[in-house]
Amino acid sequence: MLSLLGYDLALWLLKVNFLLSFLPSEKFNLVISMDYGLGIPGDGRCLFRSVVHGACLREGKPSPSESRQKELADELRAKVADEFIRRRADTEWFLEGDFDTYVIQMRQPHIWGGEPELLMASHVLQTPITVSMWDKSSGNLKIIAEYGQEYGKENPIRVLYHGYGHYDALKSAINSAESKLPFMGRKY
Repeated sequence: MLSLLGYDLALWLLKVNFLLSFLPSEKFNLVISMDYGLGIPGDGRCLFRSVVHGACLREGKPSPSESRQKELADELRAKVADEFIRRRADTEWFLEGDFDTYVIQMRQPHIWGGEPELLMASHVLQTPITVSMWDKSSGNLKIIAEYGQEYGKENPIRVLYHGYGHYDALKSAINSAESKLPFMGRKY
């Protein structure tokens, strides 16, 4: 019951955060501007939806319909779970709790993904993925994480992290995003 209550509370907070995102952020100081995001639904698949949407943009393909995006997100989720298993020796130590339980739960469509899933998605797609977040003080997007650099650094899939556990796809390449990583101090 506690996990269901936690899930319901988290879902409610996500919905409230989404609705508040349409209000001026400087007034409420709770959310970031939606100017760069595409409005990916917060249905537990947002990370996977954002990555597959970004992959389509990266390849010059049209944006997938919402139903196709959901299908592709679920396919990517399954491949990411399989990638954890393939890379168990390399990944088990940084996952919270029991590895097998984690992977079983990650296969469920309502379970949120995070940094480990972004790393595995970069391996599944053999593509770099960058995660940006709105920096309120500078008024720009800042790159806060980069995955899959071994697959190149050019033309990564770009994902926006809103905070509060929600990911979105970036509308296009953003030139004002600067890397927060010390060895990657260049503009994109």
